[in-house]
Amino acid sequence: MPTPVILVAASGLAREVAAALSLDPGYVLRGVLDDDPRLAGSVVAGATVLGPVESAGDHRDARFVLCAGRGASREAIRRGLAGLGVGPEHYLTVIHPSVEVPGSCEIGLGSVLLAQVALTADVKVGEHVVAMPNVTLTHDVVVEDFATLTAGVSLAGGVRVGRGAYLGMNASVRQGVRIGAGAVLGMGAVLLSDLPPGETWIGVPAQRAAHRPANGEAS
Repeated sequence: MPTPVILVAASGLAREVAAALSLDPGYVLRGVLDDDPRLAGSVVAGATVLGPVESAGDHRDARFVLCAGRGASREAIRRGLAGLGVGPEHYLTVIHPSVEVPGSCEIGLGSVLLAQVALTADVKVGEHVVAMPNVTLTHDVVVEDFATLTAGVSLAGGVRVGRGAYLGMNASVRQGVRIGAGAVLGMGAVLLSDLPPGETWIGVPAQRAAHRPANGEAS
């Protein structure tokens, strides 16, 4: 019997995860959970939105995948599910069939690796990480929990990506560079030096994004 899977958050990522799961006969998509009441009963990724996230306790026989696009949102959902008795053993790690994981590499629970993600050697990916198509992780890269690597991101050897960091499409990171927790690297950026926690950097070479004052705020 295929294992039932519940996707949490009715997002674009949920549709991508559903497409990857459809290639594995060992899993069957039971439905989606989302807190937006307007979505209840609708169909997302070919599956029905069964109700809010708090109804997860009704599906303890299923495996869950957190499909919120931002790492901070995935982390908040995981905390909420833990309060409902959903533990680590209930999470599914999704690896697209096109992805080869060498024996020296580690992939954490609940992480999602979409089509053509490349891992070379001694790569460590934490829990609930999302790596979108064509991400490249070379030797000794470490990606901490809840980080998000969007399509085409390339990390040279020894890069470390902090918890909940977000790397925009086609960003590139120089060997040995560290990206702090919660940091954001913009689309197409080329990062040559360490990116401090919580900061947003953009450009080539990447630099800290200029602060734009809100209306009425002194510059």
